[in-house]
Amino acid sequence: MSESLELLVGRPVKERADAARNREKVLAAAARLFTEKGVEAVSMDAIAAEAGVGKGTLFRRFGDKSGLAVALLDSRERDLQQRILSGPPPLGPGAPAPERLAAFVAAYLDYLFAHLDLVRMSETTSPGARYRIGAYRFWHRHVAILLAEARPGCDADALSHTLLAAMGAEAAGVLKDSYGPARALAAITTLAAALTTAA
Repeated sequence: MSESLELLVGRPVKERADAARNREKVLAAAARLFTEKGVEAVSMDAIAAEAGVGKGTLFRRFGDKSGLAVALLDSRERDLQQRILSGPPPLGPGAPAPERLAAFVAAYLDYLFAHLDLVRMSETTSPGARYRIGAYRFWHRHVAILLAEARPGCDADALSHTLLAAMGAEAAGVLKDSYGPARALAAITTLAAALTTAA
């Protein structure tokens, strides 16, 4: 638990002005096309054409659609991270750990359900992709810190992965589609509460 949450916050990469302009054009085009047609229906060729950049530029910068999804989600993830670090309680500091954990579950599921197709693509592009995304390390550390505070002596790192598994795009998406977002939130909040209760 030695890794600081502040060190895990995603930071924008510094880049040349022309590269930054192309990046913004690509992200705006991708967001527009994904909203209009759905993530699965949009090709990288269509995004390059809509953005007015060469396919090579697009592939060099983002690799594939999952890399583009990660880039589109970046600012939204950084916003949630900042609210966790310095926002008002219970999501931010100042509330008891179980309340902060429940607030995190609610805030994360709001973010997830608003961007489910993009998050699913970023998490499932290859085996273990979810765990290589920088934001996952932040979520994991945050949950582990709260669990260790609520249940001293528990295996907070392993339990954190367990709770976050229920909040992955595939699992949470199935809950949302099968039972609706309110029941999905209630189920995962119940799981979080159980993890903060001493055995």
